[in-house]
Amino acid sequence: MPTLIVLRHAKAVAGLGIPDIDRTLNDRGRRDAAATGEWLRANDLVPDSVLCSTAARTRETLALLDVDAEVSFESGIYDNDADELLDLVARSSDDAERVLLVGHNPSVHQIVHDLAGEAPDAFPTCALAVIDLPGAWTGVRPGAGTLRTVRTPKD
Repeated sequence: MPTLIVLRHAKAVAGLGIPDIDRTLNDRGRRDAAATGEWLRANDLVPDSVLCSTAARTRETLALLDVDAEVSFESGIYDNDADELLDLVARSSDDAERVLLVGHNPSVHQIVHDLAGEAPDAFPTCALAVIDLPGAWTGVRPGAGTLRTVRTPKD
């Protein structure tokens, strides 16, 4: 059974005078991202494959997770469209049991809701949702998943 792990990037610096795509993490974001990586390892949820936005804050979040997985940096994730995210996930390799998607709100929050039919009311920075999916990645569609757990930095 494939597992999709959806992660919103960690807390970034304010965007004053910086192009949005170039914003990096602040101190809290760096701590939260490292703690999230520890949580993934402790819960046997280290991904086999990662789909990551090209934004600096998502790349830095991923680096601080310190997971050893094949990574694909996808500019379409930065475009923040939930349907595009579903398409990317559906193209995942059948060899991957666990795929991590690192992106941005509102699309990451929306994909959790779309796949599982439910989602938390809020999806703050560095929030993570684990969704179990039936069958192969190619069969990913709205309503097909089961929300296993949600983790936020304050959990």
